[in-house]
Amino acid sequence: MTRIASCKSRTQVKFQFNGETLTAFNGDSVAAALLASNAGPFRTTPVSHAPRNPYCMMGICFDCLVTIDGVGNRQACLCEVTDGMQVETQLGRRDIAK
Repeated sequence: MTRIASCKSRTQVKFQFNGETLTAFNGDSVAAALLASNAGPFRTTPVSHAPRNPYCMMGICFDCLVTIDGVGNRQACLCEVTDGMQVETQLGRRDIAK
């Protein structure tokens, strides 16, 4: 059986969201880290530019799409936050690779 580390023993990482430095625990998803920091919106819709934040937190709904380290259409709920990661709000439609 695997033991889950307590929050007190987990190391913290720093990452950027839209140029602002945020702190999260190593192993958190990007979505969880952003929600814990009250950051958002994660993306805007292509047609109406309506703001969106995570809904399902398990990779089904695609409302948590962000740009991570210059790559768009990344599902924040499925990506682990890492030290120095650059995350940006995805505005409208974004190609997967530049």
